[in-house]
Amino acid sequence: MNHFNNILETIHMIEKEKLDIRTITMGISLLDCCHQDGEIARRKIYDKITTLAKDLVKVGEEIEEKYGIPIVNKRISVTPIALVAQASDDKDYVAFAQTLDAAAKKVGVNFIGGFSALVQNGYTIGDQKLIQSIPKALATTERVCASVNVGCTKSGINMNAVRDLGKIIKETAMETKDQNSIGCAKLVVFANAVEDNPFMAGAFHGVTGAECVIHVGISGPGVVKVALEKVKGQPIDVVSDTIKKIAFKITRVGQLVANEASEKLGVPFGIIDLSLAPTPAVGDSVARILEEIGLECCGCHGTTAALAMLNDAVKKGGIMASSHVGGLSGAFVPVSEDEGMIAAVNAGALSIEKLEAMTCVCSVGLDMIAIPGDTPDTTISGIIADEAAIGVINNKTTGVRIIPVIGKGLGDTVEFGGLLGMAPIMPVSPFSSADLVNRGGRMPAPVHSFKN
Repeated sequence: MNHFNNILETIHMIEKEKLDIRTITMGISLLDCCHQDGEIARRKIYDKITTLAKDLVKVGEEIEEKYGIPIVNKRISVTPIALVAQASDDKDYVAFAQTLDAAAKKVGVNFIGGFSALVQNGYTIGDQKLIQSIPKALATTERVCASVNVGCTKSGINMNAVRDLGKIIKETAMETKDQNSIGCAKLVVFANAVEDNPFMAGAFHGVTGAECVIHVGISGPGVVKVALEKVKGQPIDVVSDTIKKIAFKITRVGQLVANEASEKLGVPFGIIDLSLAPTPAVGDSVARILEEIGLECCGCHGTTAALAMLNDAVKKGGIMASSHVGGLSGAFVPVSEDEGMIAAVNAGALSIEKLEAMTCVCSVGLDMIAIPGDTPDTTISGIIADEAAIGVINNKTTGVRIIPVIGKGLGDTVEFGGLLGMAPIMPVSPFSSADLVNRGGRMPAPVHSFKN
């Protein structure tokens, strides 16, 4: 009877509470595709991706049909292209991005991540070429996502990269201005980036990863909110326990899908990312969970505390449900992708400064935030520096996915469509951080990083 009740509960979570598997992501190593001739390297990349991932979408659809569990996205992550392409003598790497895009279209996945560079310790020639290629690469592709890791707890922050990426983000916005600067929605700047993240836009296949691996990212903010509605007014430890129990159940669904996909594709299982990833749909919001915990509006005093408890409880419940938990795991707070966050911004309760405080305890950072198109690149670099510092000092992953929408200003709203949703333009500080940003150099690692 208990087994039957568990089945019915899962069906209800899927049909009524928006439980889904947000992504099945296949990680593919491209290290053996390096070649001095860029054309040969790209041919090897295309052939490898289209061979290994040829059944990824079909298998995902078969699992959906078999279990009735929505799998929203099928994705691919690859070795950071800066590591692969720098073996060639190409002057830029736009053609590599276009090859990734062609391969993604061939196998039918939604996105492919890994047009990436890891520069926390400084630039190589390949890193510089990739970063300079980002604006054109994202403007001339549909499914390619880019990321750059500028800092880590062990080595500090590459402030040269922070400075340069403010300019790159503005250039990407200009290159895609006819599409509401959407290229910036496919670019993340990280500190402490993880190598097994299945979520876009920051996914890449780590250099220590297997030849090919399957990661699964789960979701389910709506399920958590409904569970909390049943414990209104009860102590906060009861709230935490309720979240842990529902996170366990959600993660078990993810483990089922991961095992099935691994077996059908003949690819090793990697990790479950047990994140609460919202969508623009009503009832699928992390902000609404925080309000159910007891906030009048997300962004008011107490928001950071509620988010910290939520994030911790999700992790505690999820790690009991899978032997291999990884990725980012916790709660995401992307503005444009969360109906409740959008409402909180429009109500004046949520600002970039409050979001920055929340990123100290959430799973990622400042995510899918639209700002005025005339924001100086040095201000964007200052925002990146702040987030990187939070990550480096606290030994956690932080990221910035920020969109200066060309031609838009305060009071405007921008539509991105699909899971990317819509976003009100948020104000940034009118005061300059240019002198700080333009110093360059490398910010030293914090003292607690020196552990062996």
